[in-house]
Amino acid sequence: MTDAAPDSARAATAPAPETPERLPARETWRALYRHFRPHRGAVALGALFTLIGAASGLAQPLAAKSLVERLGTDESITGILLLLTGLVLLGTAIESVGAYVLERTAESVVLAARRTLIGRLLRLRLSEVERTQPGDLMSRVTSDTTLLRAVTTQSVVSAATGGFTFMATVVMMALMDPVLLGVTLGVIVLIGGATALVMPKIAQATQRAQEAVGTISTALERAFGAFRTLKASGAERREAAAVRQAAQEAWRHGVRSAKWQSVAWSSVGLSVQVSFLAVLGIGGARVASGAISIATLVAFLLYLFYLIDPVSRLVEAASQYQVGSAAVARIVQAERLETEEVDGPDARESTEPGAARPSAASVAFEDVRFRYREDLPYVHHGVSFDVPGPGMTAFVGPSGAGKTTVFGLIERFYDASGGRVLVDGKDVQEWPLAELRSAIGYVEQDAPVLAGTLRENLLFGAPGATDDDIDDVLVRARLDAVVRRLPEGLDTVVGHRGSKLSGGERQRVAIARALLRKPRLLLLDEATSQLDAVNELALRDVVAEVAREVTVLVVAHRLSTVTLADRIVVMDAGGVRATGTHAELVAGDPLYGELAATQFLATSAGVSAT
Repeated sequence: MTDAAPDSARAATAPAPETPERLPARETWRALYRHFRPHRGAVALGALFTLIGAASGLAQPLAAKSLVERLGTDESITGILLLLTGLVLLGTAIESVGAYVLERTAESVVLAARRTLIGRLLRLRLSEVERTQPGDLMSRVTSDTTLLRAVTTQSVVSAATGGFTFMATVVMMALMDPVLLGVTLGVIVLIGGATALVMPKIAQATQRAQEAVGTISTALERAFGAFRTLKASGAERREAAAVRQAAQEAWRHGVRSAKWQSVAWSSVGLSVQVSFLAVLGIGGARVASGAISIATLVAFLLYLFYLIDPVSRLVEAASQYQVGSAAVARIVQAERLETEEVDGPDARESTEPGAARPSAASVAFEDVRFRYREDLPYVHHGVSFDVPGPGMTAFVGPSGAGKTTVFGLIERFYDASGGRVLVDGKDVQEWPLAELRSAIGYVEQDAPVLAGTLRENLLFGAPGATDDDIDDVLVRARLDAVVRRLPEGLDTVVGHRGSKLSGGERQRVAIARALLRKPRLLLLDEATSQLDAVNELALRDVVAEVAREVTVLVVAHRLSTVTLADRIVVMDAGGVRATGTHAELVAGDPLYGELAATQFLATSAGVSAT
């Protein structure tokens, strides 16, 4: 009697997660700047310290040149040695401060990106979550945001300081000997041009590696989400093999990225070494001809080796940009997923503890049509019914009739493709989402319980509830005896997805959580399916009591629940077949009569203990 068919069909036909395409360079820079902009002052400070350290380094070859010149005279070299030592110590200290400022700022960039992305992902529309692997979304928050650390701070500073230092070094080398400078730049440009060809390969390999990391998260989330089923099915090896395969893919692409990065880095050393040999040969000939002095050649060679640092910074900036652009593409894709505009306070925060709820809500469907995606068939084909409050209305029908979808449309998990869904005579699309949902208590089919304590689960939808409110719902949901048995009472940790509770206890927790919200409209989707006969009877009485003041809609499969309802809506093939009381429908609708004679009675007779 569940409405599982649409859900299973939706899962079976859901497209695989999209592979993020590389963004155009302009869009990538725009996204990077969005993350960089709030921290640009701190980055500028770190860059300033780095530049000061680099400037102190530029003076060292000049001091060395003076030292070599004094070696041929009787002048003291103590002052020059002290100056060189001071320049080295000063440059190191200032660059260390700059490095700390940049690292701290980089962590702040990652924190801000994670906060923004987490807030957005938790506001995603349900349809987006259903077609995207949760593990992949989690990897965007964890590993992808981590890659922003380097590209939004160190890469920017490396490019700026590296470029400045490179130009300053080139100017100093030009003043010493333009001929040797030409030789040096010719070698660097030749090797640098070849290096630029591998940069896109770094981005591609990094993107594939990040996708594989997302697959690992998805596989692990799948395994731990059904851990008992995994063990009972003896599927440990198969699931481990799937995770290992994803890990192998991440390793393979990570190694490929490392290979191309090593090519880029080795090109720096190669260009300097080739330049050194060329300068040494040509410079030696110029010294022999008297064109330059030996001191000039020594200073030029020192500048050449000093050139390693700015060239390395530029290559590092280019490599980090390629790595970061792959992460940015995945983050931007997540940011483009459709979200809900929850305009108002969080769930139940607008209601004072102990405050009385307004009158029961009314619900009406007017010729509602709905399908989950454009390429899927319609689930609802002109559904119409009217439920005045208060009272209990039961929805019955075969699997796939669209019963659970009714609740999803009321909660605005989905928007109707046609027709109108009305609450209190007002189209739900005109309601502020926070206000609409604060009026509703909802118990899902699988009655999810979150990791944490029992108290945290009860207060999840009503954080302002008082201890008296909690005690009241514990008694009404038949949980008071359960709490007394728990070692730490309400503060007992219930495990991942409530694994330390029985199925029936989880359902009672879900019902208590919904009741604690003091809703005007209570939606119960097979809320007592795992309860034993005693607890099912007790909770049926609770629901009947609640229905005196609250509008209760229930997807039902037990005869006891159905006969208790004030009205029954029979659904079949995405439409409303009939409405009425139990007696009226048994006499007037063949499908309902068949369900009452077979499925309801069989289920009612076959109740199992929790």
